[in-house]
Amino acid sequence: LAARRYGIQTREIVLLPIGGVARLERMPEKPAQEVVVALAGPGVNVMIATALAAALLAMGVTPEQAVERADKGMLEFLLFANLAMLIFNLIPAFPMDGGRVLRAVLAMTMPYTRATRIAAQVGQGFALLFAVAGVFVLRSPVMVFIALFVFMAAGEERALVQTRASLSGLPVSDAMV
Repeated sequence: LAARRYGIQTREIVLLPIGGVARLERMPEKPAQEVVVALAGPGVNVMIATALAAALLAMGVTPEQAVERADKGMLEFLLFANLAMLIFNLIPAFPMDGGRVLRAVLAMTMPYTRATRIAAQVGQGFALLFAVAGVFVLRSPVMVFIALFVFMAAGEERALVQTRASLSGLPVSDAMV
């Protein structure tokens, strides 16, 4: 809905255990628009967590109790999962939502390609931290997979933005050569 507000169609939304991935036909051109689109996903987590917390409060369960008992009930688990996804997705690991916000904020003060390069480097740095945590701390193959995905996606998006910038203004015949 946030992307549609700026005339950008959503090709699909893929729901994964680690959250949802919206495939947009393109990214917003204005940094402020990218902030809105990037924060839409975490905003959904906030709304779901708020509704779950309200339902649990109506049943006499505080949010703190719900998080402590996340392994005992479905509503408690869903509240915990939405809070965890909210926090995780706001980490400035480009191309995750927090990383997209980082790029947009950087792009407000510098060229888009440079902002993308910096955000991608930060994202790849976080990916390395995720991998180390996945191997040595959490012993989680899922975290290592997430690290690989973030690392590769950041590099791919950086390359795409750089290629698009270097080809902008060129006739197709020059680009083909």
